[in-house]
Amino acid sequence: MSVTVCISHKEDVDGIASAALIGSIFKKTRIVLVDYANIINKLKNLVKELPKNQKGINRIFICDLGLNKKNEIKFIDFLSQIIKNGYKVTYIDHHDLSEESKDNIIKTGANVIHSINECTSVQVYQKYKKKMKTLSSFLPAAGALTDYMENRPLAKQIISKFDRQFLMLESTALSYIISANQNNEPFLNELVQKLSDLKYTHEIEDGFDIANQFAKKVWDGVKSIQDCIKTTKNLAYVQNTLDLSSSTIVNFVLGISEKDVAMVFKFKEEINSYIISIRGSQNCETHLGRLVNEVATRFAGSGGGHEKACGAVIPDENFQEFIKIIDKNITVN
Repeated sequence: MSVTVCISHKEDVDGIASAALIGSIFKKTRIVLVDYANIINKLKNLVKELPKNQKGINRIFICDLGLNKKNEIKFIDFLSQIIKNGYKVTYIDHHDLSEESKDNIIKTGANVIHSINECTSVQVYQKYKKKMKTLSSFLPAAGALTDYMENRPLAKQIISKFDRQFLMLESTALSYIISANQNNEPFLNELVQKLSDLKYTHEIEDGFDIANQFAKKVWDGVKSIQDCIKTTKNLAYVQNTLDLSSSTIVNFVLGISEKDVAMVFKFKEEINSYIISIRGSQNCETHLGRLVNEVATRFAGSGGGHEKACGAVIPDENFQEFIKIIDKNITVN
C-alpha cells in the first residue's frame, strides 16, 4: 500500500494551502503541520514511524519550510534517512536558500523545487496543476496574496482570474482563521481537509465569525502595546505580552513607529529564549532574512526568512546584543 505524507508550515495561508493542494492531488495524504520550533522533532518522529521499504509509491512532500544554519544539518540528515528507507522526497519552498544548501539537499536524492520569486503554494500549483480541478486555483491565489507576493509573474496570472474584492476577503479571513487556531491542531488538520475538498473560506462553518473575533483581538492588542514601542536609529521594537503571535502584530508596529524595520519579540520560558518576528518596509535595502540568519547563528540562536520578513529564536543572554547588531547592519534608502 502506498504512503503519501505532506509536512507543511502551519502558521500561514501559504503553508496550509500547499498542504491542501497536495491533499487534493494525492488522496489519503497524511498531513503533518509544523512550525519552525518543532520541524526537527517532527521529522525525527516521522523517521521512527514510517515503515521501511513499504511496497507501492511512497512520497514525502515538505512544503514552505525554510532552513537556517542551525537546523540545516539535522534536516538533511533526516531527509537522507527517509530516502534510504524507500521514500521519494520532494522539497518545495520559496525562502532564501544558498546554492550550497540546495546542492546538499539534492545530494540526498530529494527532488528540489525552489524559487524565491513565487510563494510555495504557487509553485505546488504550477507543478501539479494538470492534475487539479479549476477551483484549486483559489489556494495559490490566497497564498500569494497573504504572503505579499501577488505581483510575481505566476501569481499575477492566477490572481487576475478572480474578482479581486472576493479574493481579498476570502484570503484575509482564511489567514485570520489560521492564526486564531495555532494551538488547535485538530482544527487546522480539518481545515486542510476542507480546503483539499475545494471548500472556500465562506463555506467553513463559523469561519467569518472566527476571523471577526480575531480581528478585534488583534486591534485591541495593538492599541495596548502602542505606548511600549521603543526605537533605535533604524529599528522599532516591542515585547509581545499578548495572547497573539508576534508575526500577527509586527506590521502594525512597522506602521505606527514610522521606522523602516520593526521587531516584535515574545519570551519563551521553557527554552529561555525570545521568539522574534521582523518586518521591513520598502525603504529597507538590507536582506533581513540573510542578516538575521547570520547574526542569530553567531549568538547561539537560529533565524532567517525573506528579504522583508523573517524570524529568529535568540537566547535571553544574547538578546540585547542581537538588537544592537541588527540595528547597526540595516541600510535604508
